[in-house]
Amino acid sequence: MTSPDSHHPLTGEELTALVDGLAGLPYDGEAVDQRTHALQTAWLATEAGADDELVVAAALHDIGRARAVRAEHPGLPHELAGAAFARRRLSERAAWVIAQHVPAKRYLVATDAAYHALLSPVSVASLKVQGGPMDEREVAEFAAHPLAAEAVALRRWDDAAKDPDGPLLPLPALLGAHARCVAAREV
Repeated sequence: MTSPDSHHPLTGEELTALVDGLAGLPYDGEAVDQRTHALQTAWLATEAGADDELVVAAALHDIGRARAVRAEHPGLPHELAGAAFARRRLSERAAWVIAQHVPAKRYLVATDAAYHALLSPVSVASLKVQGGPMDEREVAEFAAHPLAAEAVALRRWDDAAKDPDGPLLPLPALLGAHARCVAAREV
């Protein structure tokens, strides 16, 4: 994916190829593939009234698992690879929220007594690898960031987007949200 235009906004065609490229890609033993998970997360964001930029970030929060993005950022955890991609091709806001969707899980486990019970077995297992609940200092630092609430919202949509029969944001709706984001940056 590295090319002379790698700092230009992601095109609709590239977005379609990225999302469609997630079809059939396993999601760590969850009941959905990466494409279903991405579009279901975006649908949940839309239902929650998220703005276009956050809807696109929701759809691409796990894009660091996509073959092309992994190849560009070998060895990076998926949230950091996805953030690096988003920083170049989407926006700094999208990059931060994508980077923080894993720390947001750690934050929620530390601050919401009911949250841990909502996690899938796969997510509970990955929590251990990701460092477990945040300590008090980490909680304070995370909560102080102006986009922390958006990262927490994305985390909750992420956790809920594992239903093989659940609704998906239609790709044309995602493309529309993305096109509006690109147009807004060009103004």
